[in-house]
Amino acid sequence: MNGWLIALFVIAALIILMRIDFLLGLRKQKKEATRHIQETRYGDVLLLTDGEECFKQMLQDIKEATDHIHILFYIFRDDHIGKKVLSTLALKAKQGVTVRLLVDRFGCKLSRHVKKKYKKAGISIAYSHPPSFPYLFFTLNRRNHRKISIIDGKVGYIGGFNVGDEYLGRDPSFGFWRDFHLRIAGDGVQDLQEQFLEDWQTAKQTYIKKESHYPRLTKGEIPLRILPTDGSYLEETFIDLIRQAKSSIVIGTPYYIPGKLLQKELLNAAQKGINIRLILPKKSDHPLVREAAYPYFERLLKEGVSIYQYYRGFFHAKCIVIDEQMCDIGTANFDKRSFHLNHEINCLIYEKSFVHKVLHTLEYDMQRSERLTLKAYEKRPFMQRSKEKVATLVSGLL
Repeated sequence: MNGWLIALFVIAALIILMRIDFLLGLRKQKKEATRHIQETRYGDVLLLTDGEECFKQMLQDIKEATDHIHILFYIFRDDHIGKKVLSTLALKAKQGVTVRLLVDRFGCKLSRHVKKKYKKAGISIAYSHPPSFPYLFFTLNRRNHRKISIIDGKVGYIGGFNVGDEYLGRDPSFGFWRDFHLRIAGDGVQDLQEQFLEDWQTAKQTYIKKESHYPRLTKGEIPLRILPTDGSYLEETFIDLIRQAKSSIVIGTPYYIPGKLLQKELLNAAQKGINIRLILPKKSDHPLVREAAYPYFERLLKEGVSIYQYYRGFFHAKCIVIDEQMCDIGTANFDKRSFHLNHEINCLIYEKSFVHKVLHTLEYDMQRSERLTLKAYEKRPFMQRSKEKVATLVSGLL
């Protein structure tokens, strides 16, 4: 009996220590975070909504690189598309192009053998944000969730696709994978480059700054702003966007765990008569994230918010559209982890015809979704309600 008491005491002490570690680490990150105020750029922007299309375009740009290729992904798998990307990068490295690949330690699924092989081929590979003391538990949970690619400083990519076959719709358990990615050419790429090189240094990697990293860029037709966030200020940005809305808000996200402040702003907007539509996946790709969203739905439904659950595959796009006038597309989910823990990067776009393309895709997906009603919500089974209570307790880490 004494042994059980000692074990319980040790477990309780570890939980308390991890909680303290996490809160102190979070406070330190918020204190050190920088609010990026990027200027408006004018670039050429292409919306990519299908994984096959996205990687076909990206690989073609990579093949045309002559100076450098900088790539950052949260998830990078050693599967069909992963091998294809790595072999293309290795070929460019062999041709003398500088290739840097930055991946998240927990999202990266490349074996030691594979990394060694491609490092030998000339690719510089590093892990972003290595765990560190004194807040080890916090830094183990922090993720660099950005997905950035820069080719010769002239073409850049940002969005939700990672490198894995499921993102190309090749996982039968998910089927078609809806995501949003942007290809930016010309003005605007310099901001993606700046963030990549900053993250490269944070990963304890060195580089020599070259003029070719920041070439002269042509102006395009679409006004945009790149918005990097380091576990702070994203929540405030989304609150500002919601407060700007006069007629409509559309939110697409795979995970809806907004926290009290954002939930309150959406409810306030709904009470003002603003038409709010929310699209989410019906099927979850991670334990408890679906259950963590449900406690927020009741008030939304009662205030007239339309909630759509996409069932023709998996919905992973991260997007906000305000008044059909502007949109936000990037790597951040509508959840506490993206707002307070992860390092993210988004792109705000202010061009009406482009926004209409985004909205058209979202409305197309709503037609392939099941609309959640208050009646169906209230009939949730006991087991799901129980899971929701557990999910709420750990929602900040989901």
